[in-house]
This record gives sequence, structure tokens and C-alpha cells, in this order.
Amino acid sequence: MWIIIGILAAAIAIGFIEVPSLWKSGQKRELCVFSFLLLIGTGLGIAKTLQIHIPNPLDWMAVIYKPFSDFLFGILK
Repeated sequence: MWIIIGILAAAIAIGFIEVPSLWKSGQKRELCVFSFLLLIGTGLGIAKTLQIHIPNPLDWMAVIYKPFSDFLFGILK
């Protein structure tokens, strides 16, 4: 519980530091991307703290390229 509160506090502190400078300089797209990435990172941090299994993106790539790899190895044998 305390770890989740710490993660949220860190995300809020990062937001308070970064958002005003992005807002003042008129960087709306950067602010949207920053907010999205901070939200995703905070969510993944909380999920990891709760010991929820988070799939590795390389696993998806292996599933996609495995048939092609098997085909190439079959040709080269």
C-alpha cells in the first residue's frame, strides 16, 4: 500500500515539475505525450508492485517472426 502511495507521489511530483514549463512554452503536443507516458509508466509501476504479470513486448515479436524463422532454418538445412 505504501509503495503505491510512493509511486503516485513521485508521479505527482514529476508532473508538478514538468507540466508548468511545458504549458508556459506552449508545447501542447509534448504535454500530451508527456502526460500519456507518465500515466503509462505510473500504471505499469503500480501493476508491478501488485505483482501482476506484465507481458514482455519481445514475446509478441517472437510469436510474429517464429514462422518465418522456422521457414528459413528449414531451407538452410
